[in-house]
Amino acid sequence: MAAGSSLIPEGHTLPVQHTGSLQKPRGPDPARDKGFGDDTFSVCGEIVVNEANFVRKCIAAESSQDDLWGKLICTNFKISFITHNSIPQQKFQYVHHLLGEHDIPLACVDQVVTVNDAKGKQKVLGSNQKLKFNPTELILYCKDFRIVRFRFDEAGPESAKKVCLAIAHYSQPADPQLLFGFEFAQSRQYGSSVERVNGVDPGGGCQTPLFDRPSDWDREIKRTGASEWRVCSINEGYTVSPSLPEYFVVPASMADLDLKQYACSYTGQRIPMWCWNHSNGSSLVRMSSICDVQQQRKLDQRVSSAITKSHPQRSEVLTSDLDKTLPSIQEVQAALIKLRQSCVIEPFEESEEKWLSSMENSRWTEYVRAFLRHAVEVVYMLEGKRVSVSLQEEEDRDLCCVVASLVQLMLDPHCRSLVGFQALVQKEWVMAGHRFLDRCNHLKKNDKEEAPLFLLFLDCVWQLMNQYPAAFEFTETYLTVLSDSMWIPVFSTFLFNCPQQRAEYSREFVHSKSIPLGNEQALKFPPVWDWSQQFTLKDQTLFNNPLYVGKGATCVQNGTVKTFRRTKQRNYSSTVRGVPSALKNGLRGDVDTLSRRNSLVARLRPDFSQAREVTETPCERFTREWFSRPTDLQGLLLPQLLPTHVTLWRLYFLRWVPEASISQGGAITAFHKLSLLADEIESLQNQLRQYNTSGGVGGTPASTPNPAHPEHGRMYFKCTPSPNRAASTPEYLSSSFPFSPVGNLCRRSILGTPLTKFLNGAKIWLSTETLANETV
Repeated sequence: MAAGSSLIPEGHTLPVQHTGSLQKPRGPDPARDKGFGDDTFSVCGEIVVNEANFVRKCIAAESSQDDLWGKLICTNFKISFITHNSIPQQKFQYVHHLLGEHDIPLACVDQVVTVNDAKGKQKVLGSNQKLKFNPTELILYCKDFRIVRFRFDEAGPESAKKVCLAIAHYSQPADPQLLFGFEFAQSRQYGSSVERVNGVDPGGGCQTPLFDRPSDWDREIKRTGASEWRVCSINEGYTVSPSLPEYFVVPASMADLDLKQYACSYTGQRIPMWCWNHSNGSSLVRMSSICDVQQQRKLDQRVSSAITKSHPQRSEVLTSDLDKTLPSIQEVQAALIKLRQSCVIEPFEESEEKWLSSMENSRWTEYVRAFLRHAVEVVYMLEGKRVSVSLQEEEDRDLCCVVASLVQLMLDPHCRSLVGFQALVQKEWVMAGHRFLDRCNHLKKNDKEEAPLFLLFLDCVWQLMNQYPAAFEFTETYLTVLSDSMWIPVFSTFLFNCPQQRAEYSREFVHSKSIPLGNEQALKFPPVWDWSQQFTLKDQTLFNNPLYVGKGATCVQNGTVKTFRRTKQRNYSSTVRGVPSALKNGLRGDVDTLSRRNSLVARLRPDFSQAREVTETPCERFTREWFSRPTDLQGLLLPQLLPTHVTLWRLYFLRWVPEASISQGGAITAFHKLSLLADEIESLQNQLRQYNTSGGVGGTPASTPNPAHPEHGRMYFKCTPSPNRAASTPEYLSSSFPFSPVGNLCRRSILGTPLTKFLNGAKIWLSTETLANETV
């Protein structure tokens, strides 16, 4: 039986949203009980579980004057709040095809807390638990750092209790098949006659290789010049290793029979798998630990010999044991919990020194630096020493994913393009078997298995992007949306622990539902890379970086559009990157690195580590010499790793904090101006092409160049066609753009006790000590 099936009204489906902007008076009105707020989003396979009318969504922490009245709905996919009131000061909201303005995916809910003011009780609701009091308030703590509050002052007590229980029940599914993605895939695959290619609708714009077929790996081998490596198919049907992909790359000198024999000695039967090849012939390989101690020396020699043969200079192979050199997944998870405590639970008005100390004590940025530093060491081995490197981890499914991806990001400019980055994540995370189901804790089964490794990786990417803003084709908005997509449980990318698990659960679901497969082998879950599933083409342009200088960049010389070619730059000071300025040579320096109030406190603190006399290691010398040269944005990139260089990712961690939102401020203001400039350049280039096509001065133009910009332009912000209109910063822009903190994180006191004390010191969102007197 499906979870909470007794609560589902038979045949009750979610109504399709209307586009009208009807305004209705605020406050409860019994006359509207039947038809209040029927407009909402609906997606394939979604059904209403329970709902409550006359619910108030808290907007401001100090006053209820701006709160919204509406209907709170729990479906098998999300929590929806339907209202006809407009949010005060809300003038922009990107359109999401799967989620409405007030929607929260159930997979994004971390904890459900109910409160009764009169009885002085509160309770953290779990799945299938009873609630012995009628809630007057519901607080949702979300995995994306949101805190959302609803009040039931005017709602019926029974309907309020039922909708709270439904939310708690459906946000904690007991079985993988109860995840909404299965219903979504079934309805999407068999409820439409539209042909699909590789799980993606034709015309969806997804060009990202999924590495689920040999041809994708062959192209990657050719792209990197790995001529001594081959695609291996011994794991077809997952007969050798359940967590490896069916196809992967191994040394050409290793026979399939030997690989099958070696697999039994590795943890999870995960034999060494190729990641990437350097142009100098060195290779990056990842592998699990050898569990058969008696075979360890013999296997090490054979595998190292095969990797050595794949190198043109037959150089040695260095092994990097990540379990011994990097923080554990439990330490990373503990750091995120402490960071969340400081960012969204502790009062924002605390003194800056205390806030900065709490940031440091969380150790999150310290761990970000640790992973970046280790990636730099691997880069030194591959580029500086010209030797192959084997990344080793007990299961090869967590730390290896982070380091292998960062190394390629630093060395390979292709991985800094949008398609290249998505291919990197698909190859090193999804197909390599990162445990997204467990690490995201989608089933709420084991908190010890939960760990934000993918978020840590995206933070590392942002640090590189922050220091080299012109080297990446995508933006921090893209990284943030990609992270948020982990909590939308419809994409194969983040729903399973490995490809084999996806196939197994899919077959079991199809069998239990007696779904006719036809020519299909299993359900096809869409990958996240087809962004048209979530956003309009217009909103997808927020992913495009106006500063990006790629290989195909163009410029205008003597009236002709030409491909941009880089030339060696001279007369660069050796201190260009030692003490960076605001922006030199594409490198962003130490300007505005603090996370709050633009204080100079941290900048004025001396960094005594620079004054210490220590022996310089070869890796440090390699790094210092690289920093003394001008930056090639299409070459190797190394991050600066001093504490002042690795900062808090403000858009992600502080976007929901109203007090941290800067109206018409933050990085978005520069993005706005640069987008206008890039759009104007694109427009001029198009006009120049039209002019040249028409024959120039001597020819007759086919049509007058249109100053209006096409809808499919690369930039979200368009330059003003009229020269008399100044391109002022839009009023709706803030440092949280394109997200809105309004209506999130209302820290009103609960039962006379400050919410911060109510939550203080908890390893989870709420301290169980405060619930000691609650009878379950």
